[in-house]
Amino acid sequence: MSRDHLKGATAAPGPAYDADAPFLELLARGAAAEAYDRPVLLARAEGGSGERIAALEHAKLLALRVRSELEGRRRREAELSALFETAHDLAGPRDVDAVLQAIVQRARSLLGTDIAYLSLHDPARGDTYMRVTEGSVAARFQQLRLGMGEGLGGLVAQTARPYVTDDYFRDDRFRHTTTIDAGVSDEGLVAILGVPLMLGPHVIGVLFAADRRARVFEREQIALLGSFAALAAAAIDTANLLTETRSALAGLERANEIIQDRSAVIERASDVHDRLAELVLRGGGVHDVAAAVSQVLDGTVEFLESAPAAAVEASRAEGHAVRHEHDWIAAVAAGGELLGALVLRGHPDLDPVDQRTLERAAMVTSLLLLARRSAAEAEQRVRGELLDDLLEARERDRDPRLLRERAARLHADLDATHVVLAARLDAAAPDADQEAAARRRLWSAASHLAATRHGLAAARDGGTVLLLPLEHGDTATELARRTALHLGTAVHAAVTVGASAPVRGLAADPDTVVAAYAEGRRCLDALRQLGRSGDGAAAEDFGFLGLLLAGDRDVTGFVDRTIGRVVAYDERRGTDLLRTLDAYFASGMSPARTKDELHVHVNTVAQRLERVGRLLGDDWQSPARVLEIQLALRLHRLATPAPR
Repeated sequence: MSRDHLKGATAAPGPAYDADAPFLELLARGAAAEAYDRPVLLARAEGGSGERIAALEHAKLLALRVRSELEGRRRREAELSALFETAHDLAGPRDVDAVLQAIVQRARSLLGTDIAYLSLHDPARGDTYMRVTEGSVAARFQQLRLGMGEGLGGLVAQTARPYVTDDYFRDDRFRHTTTIDAGVSDEGLVAILGVPLMLGPHVIGVLFAADRRARVFEREQIALLGSFAALAAAAIDTANLLTETRSALAGLERANEIIQDRSAVIERASDVHDRLAELVLRGGGVHDVAAAVSQVLDGTVEFLESAPAAAVEASRAEGHAVRHEHDWIAAVAAGGELLGALVLRGHPDLDPVDQRTLERAAMVTSLLLLARRSAAEAEQRVRGELLDDLLEARERDRDPRLLRERAARLHADLDATHVVLAARLDAAAPDADQEAAARRRLWSAASHLAATRHGLAAARDGGTVLLLPLEHGDTATELARRTALHLGTAVHAAVTVGASAPVRGLAADPDTVVAAYAEGRRCLDALRQLGRSGDGAAAEDFGFLGLLLAGDRDVTGFVDRTIGRVVAYDERRGTDLLRTLDAYFASGMSPARTKDELHVHVNTVAQRLERVGRLLGDDWQSPARVLEIQLALRLHRLATPAPR
């Protein structure tokens, strides 16, 4: 302000106006505090009266008070504006990091500090870490972590009270650490103010304002920073609530998806249940179950009695369907017995719901099989009773008509050619209960085989006896081997089977069954003595060796099997085929010497040998057959009483 202007101002009429005017002008211009001394100094320099100088001094004091009040109001207005803007930020959808950054920036600006920063509590590590900094230039400072009670910030966090220091390194109210002091030193901080961020009774962080020179923070500045800290805490709480809300919404969305999936699962499970229940109620079979599940799973499901062993065993052990290459296999079992498996083809990626559907279908299949078995067991008992009657050959049960009628009800034909098979498990069970259970499984498997083959089966002599029809072109040996393999697979143990020669006319002569069973048992004994466990063979496979190996040597049976047709031919026709055979072998199988021995023409010998070939088979002169025929001739000769 110029000297002339001041003179004009002091020369104005009225003492109050003359004293106040220059200061009002200074207030209007927003002059610095030092400018308010100039009117007084000018009046003194001009030799003003003491009264005028006193009036100017009084006016100066009033003006300075007004100026201070105006500055305070402007400052509070700026603070309130900053707080309002911060609150407005909290009301909007802004990111919490952006809000915290704005709070730190405004705190630094309003407090006029070199730096402002905010640290947050880390519950997992039990300390605080730098979240936001404004004005920081030291990387180590920005990465500081403060333990509870360490440094000024640790003290604020521990006590939940504001703390201020005008000289950090000379203040011994808090614990100094090498790490924190190094960071503060790198940043060059001297005066630091810290206030806690509170959520209820809990401290979640600290808001700081700091200068790189000594400074005293006023009470109003501490309160202002506390207000910013409260807003920061609210921002963090809002962000946490928003995060929790979003997490809850995401959880609800996932739950809704799960509910929808479960609803679809329940609907599909209900559909499967309805279909399977309908199948059971209308008497459907296992293949009907497979067809229904095929539609539900949109694939091909088959019931197999024989499936990949390793996969089936794994499924039975785990109680779940298992993957095998590109297929899924679910074991169908009842107790310890494996009944088969359901196989889903070409679905390598089966979800858990469809997997349970396949497992449920396997369970229904096992129930159907058990129900069918219950019905079949009654039939099996009837089959067993009929075979028992044939084996025991009681007089009251020998009526051929009644035997044929009973067999016909079981779809068996006693007038067809049959083979009697004796089957037995080879492995000894650890105790009597397990052995009994193993025998029951063998009988069950044999009964099932007999029912499917229109035969009979019964438990007998610690094993099982079967009476099975012999198809055209089949042999007793092949039938015995197939039976051993089938039964062994069904019971998962080695089963040895001995078979009789083919027999006919069982209804007319039940004793034939008794003899055939004895022959089958001798064959079974021979197999076991030869170490051929789990194999099958017929009496025709052993020849005279059966006599040596069998416990009960059936000489008559051997002779009958070997040369019985020749003996019967001689008895019916009165021919000498047996004597011709004796002479033929005694003459070294020479027809010329044989005719000399018999005193007949050589053509007669040739005709007789041709007849023998038709009766015994084309291979009767092979070395093995020749040995058996000669032994049978000798046994027959020894068993025939000499003529008196």
